[in-house]
Amino acid sequence: MIRPIHLFDSLTNQELLLTPLQPGRLSFYSCGPTVYSYIHLGNLRSALVADMFFKYFKRVGYDVKYVRNYTDIDDKIIQKAHEEKLSPEEVAQKYILEVEKDYHSCGIDLPTHQVRVTDHLPEILSMIQRLLDRKMAYEVDGEVFYSVESYCDYGTLAHKKINPLEAGVRVEVHEKKRNPLDFTLWKPAKSGEPSWSSPWGLGRPGWHIECSAMAEAFLGPCMDIHHGGRDLLFPHHENERAQTEGATGKTPFVGIWMHHAFLTFSQEKMSKSLGNTFTARSFLEQFSAELARYFLLSVHYRSAIDLSSQTLENAISGLERIYEAQSKAQKLRSSRPMTLEEARFLKDCQQWREQIDESYAGDFNTPCVLASVFTMIRKFNRLTQ
Repeated sequence: MIRPIHLFDSLTNQELLLTPLQPGRLSFYSCGPTVYSYIHLGNLRSALVADMFFKYFKRVGYDVKYVRNYTDIDDKIIQKAHEEKLSPEEVAQKYILEVEKDYHSCGIDLPTHQVRVTDHLPEILSMIQRLLDRKMAYEVDGEVFYSVESYCDYGTLAHKKINPLEAGVRVEVHEKKRNPLDFTLWKPAKSGEPSWSSPWGLGRPGWHIECSAMAEAFLGPCMDIHHGGRDLLFPHHENERAQTEGATGKTPFVGIWMHHAFLTFSQEKMSKSLGNTFTARSFLEQFSAELARYFLLSVHYRSAIDLSSQTLENAISGLERIYEAQSKAQKLRSSRPMTLEEARFLKDCQQWREQIDESYAGDFNTPCVLASVFTMIRKFNRLTQ
């Protein structure tokens, strides 16, 4: 029997018992990066958190179908193509390969399906057409918009009151929209930009529709877990939920929504637009992949991590303690027979292994996991001093 797992759900703001749609099987989608440059350390945290979920779900016995996407067409990719004098396709391919190098360095497993937007235009067009057929979208001059008023539950995931004048919500001014909060599903082609044929003319998909269509293609109309950063909660995941449930007529689109917190730099969110990024590649070259994994997973995934000399020193110190204990144990094991007290200690370690499993099953409480590890190390050091 698979151990019960409780996970924090962003929609209900409470921990829920994981109850998959199909017993013993788990469907899981994680939003990947837009590939126009090297990923920063915050992007790497996202991938490592999703990888931790994936590894643990498999470890406890689930047959996991895990989908991670790359957004390989975007305004930023087009801009980078102009700068590097490459095609957008070449820019996307170049940085996908670089992202994969960073993922591989950190021991991140390949998902069941690794998908790209440009490989799934038929599915995107199909979903847009279904929304139009259901009167949940409308077309104006070759541009297709989703009507938020057609979805009565809009704003629930992000716990927002849908008011165009709400402070803090950036509303795009667009004279073609019926409602300022309506968002683009299909945008008309601009001169010199990549475009695809559609019933509404040449163009390309809006960002939000992409994940909805790819998730449905691989996981069906409903899935068990959807993961991403807190910054994706609104509007991206809110829009995904509205689109998919609108197009399929099935609810809920997602059983449990999981969001990790930001990585900050001097208490400010790390982002490329703010110019305060620390690329994953530079971190891996300056330190190590193992330290990156330890540093980014030692804090609970729903808590922010601040990148500073102090937090890095703490991570280095913690990792050194683990390796010192491991080295000491290996030397003792090879130099002499185990004492009776050591044998008892080894047997007692099973209780800490159980505590570790309980911590993972309790919404991936990695600080408690490490607390159990360091309790073992302290007792081991006292025993063998």
